[in-house]
Amino acid sequence: MIERLIRYHAIISIVGNIVKVNVGNNAEKPGVSARFGDLAFIEDGDGGQSLAQVIRIEAGHVSLQVFSGTQGISTAASVRFLGHAMQATYSVNILGRIFNATGQPLDGGPTLEPDPKVAIAGPSVNPMQRKLASRMIRTNVPMIDVFNCLVESQKVPVFSISGEPFNPFLARIGIQADADIVVFAGLGLIFDDFYFFRTQFEQAGVFARTVMYCNMASDPIVERLLVPDMALAVAERFAVEEGKRVLVLMTDMTAFADALKEVGVSLEHVPSNRGYTGDLYSQLARRYEKACDYKGAGSVTILTVTTMPGDDVTHPVPDNTGYITEGQFYLHHGMLDPFGSLSRLKQHVIGKVTREDHAQIMNTMIRFYAAANEAEQKQAMAFELSAYDENLLKFGRLFRKRFMDINVSIALDAALDLCWQTLAECFTEDQLLMKQSLIDTYLPKKPYAAPVV
Repeated sequence: MIERLIRYHAIISIVGNIVKVNVGNNAEKPGVSARFGDLAFIEDGDGGQSLAQVIRIEAGHVSLQVFSGTQGISTAASVRFLGHAMQATYSVNILGRIFNATGQPLDGGPTLEPDPKVAIAGPSVNPMQRKLASRMIRTNVPMIDVFNCLVESQKVPVFSISGEPFNPFLARIGIQADADIVVFAGLGLIFDDFYFFRTQFEQAGVFARTVMYCNMASDPIVERLLVPDMALAVAERFAVEEGKRVLVLMTDMTAFADALKEVGVSLEHVPSNRGYTGDLYSQLARRYEKACDYKGAGSVTILTVTTMPGDDVTHPVPDNTGYITEGQFYLHHGMLDPFGSLSRLKQHVIGKVTREDHAQIMNTMIRFYAAANEAEQKQAMAFELSAYDENLLKFGRLFRKRFMDINVSIALDAALDLCWQTLAECFTEDQLLMKQSLIDTYLPKKPYAAPVV
């Protein structure tokens, strides 16, 4: 047993950000044993303290991960165990605030010491307390709302590559989504991106319902592992205790996986695929599975960014993510690709909480866009084009401009009307192959001005 009031001085080694301390055989000493994930202070003789976390216990030795780095720590320092894991402050006072990975304010505001705290990295909710997803989160992004609905309790990554505008896209979702609370988790952000998210939320007037947890690129990489757990712990509390519909936004989960890899190297773990740890799937699933629609309470929905090095979807991070999540949004060339994107839960809301024409118009638009791509290939190879092919080419141009561009913002019903208008501009009724009752109800009988997008 490790008595937490005792200071241990037998530091054996310091490797990277990992400190190994000999706690000896303390089985006969009173107290509670240090547990995996517990916090500790490493203290020097001048009163300085470095926060650390237990990441390995073996044969009387405890390995500690030092969040602020081990620079300045000597083997003469002492270790004092705190008896609890990392905790996040939870109350309505955290809304409109920005915190770092250890829960300290980054916005210059006061500390929230009197407010209650909740332990992070707890287990996923009992499956018996989960409800079947049945409510939609409207985002005013037509490629999501019309073609791949975001459903409450869903976990969805945005697959992209470096250089794509995934940060502006994620910020727009946070601003426009009809959620009660937005919890933002930034992983390895450069200052420009941090400032961008902060100013976007402030200028849009949604900062009062937003809480941000940010790990900067200049911060110790080991702190990056705490940010998702911090964000998800408070999101879960808002959903369970306040009945709120919470949307969690995280960027970038590949940076999180890279941090896991670096810590694994320090601990001399045997590397797996491309150097990542063998438990990469479990580490990702442990976070994604926090998404839930609670019986008699609110919900937690998770939308993350996962960058694909080299645009390789078989890379270990997107590859493992695809097995865990319920679809993905594929951001490519500044547009959401309808063929790479997928929402496996959209059937729970399309036609049930949306208009009766939603399913038919969605399928028809995708069918014509696939045909438009084939017509573009014929054009590129200098084949002769028919009048129908010309209509398909026109449809493809309109589809990209009106729907695929991530800068387009339009409400769902207006987007459905715009789908019908786009079809009316390009095809005749007999070419649509849709239910006549829907055509009679929704297809414009005469041209009208399309909404400005």
